[in-house]
Amino acid sequence: MRSRTANRSGIVIRRRVTPAGDIIVTLLTPQGKLKAIARGGVKGPLSSRLNLFHNVGVQVYQAPGNDLASVKQAVLEGALPKLAEPERYAFAHLMAEFADALFQEGEFSEQAYDLFAGALRGISHQHDPEWVALVMSYKLLGLAGILPQTARCARCGTPDPEHPDPLGGQLLCRHCAALPAYPPEALDFLRGVVKRTVRASMDAPLPDDQRPALWKALERFVTVQVGNVHSWRQLVPFASA
Repeated sequence: MRSRTANRSGIVIRRRVTPAGDIIVTLLTPQGKLKAIARGGVKGPLSSRLNLFHNVGVQVYQAPGNDLASVKQAVLEGALPKLAEPERYAFAHLMAEFADALFQEGEFSEQAYDLFAGALRGISHQHDPEWVALVMSYKLLGLAGILPQTARCARCGTPDPEHPDPLGGQLLCRHCAALPAYPPEALDFLRGVVKRTVRASMDAPLPDDQRPALWKALERFVTVQVGNVHSWRQLVPFASA
C-alpha cells in the first residue's frame, strides 16, 4: 500500500495566511512544485519556519480525496536573512513569483530547484542584486523551454533583428520596428544569455541605463507566453520606456 506521508525539502516560494489562521505554502523542491497547508500554523512554531524564501524540510500527509497536502512537521534547513533588505527583497520576490508561474505542481525539475536556489543566494550575497535577478530570470525561462526569438524577426522572419518588440518582448527587424535598435551590448546579452554560463554573464554586467529595456522585454514576453506576473511593475525598477 502506497504511503500517504512523504518527506520533502524545498524553498518556500509562496505563502498565504487564511482568516482561520492556516498557512498555505508553495514549495519548489527537487521533485517539482508542492502546495500544502499547515492548519493553525500561525499560532505555532511552523509560522516562523514556513516564511518566504526559507529552505525547509517538511513532512506532509496527503489524505484520500484531498488535493492539498497537510504539513505535519517542518524543519528550517537554511535561510538568507539579507533577502529581507528592501533592495534585495524586491528581486527575490519577483524570482519566486516567476518560478511559480513557470513550473507546475508535480513537474520534476531538479535543475529548476538548483537554479532558483542559486538565484536567491546571488541576490542575497552579490553587490548587484538587480543584475543577478535579470540574468537568472532569463536562465529560468530558458530552462522552462520558453525562449524569445532572437535569430529572426518575430513578424517577418528577417535574420538578425536588432529592435525591441514592444508587444511580444522579442526582436524585430528595422522594417517592422517603431523603436530604435538595442545597443550592441544589450543585443549580445539577449542573444547569448541562455547559452552562456551564469559566471560569464555575472562577469559582464550591462550598464544601468540599458537594463530597463531588457526588463520590459522580459515582462512582455512572459506575459504573452506564460501569463501575468504581478511583481513586475511593483517591484522591478522600470524606466518609463
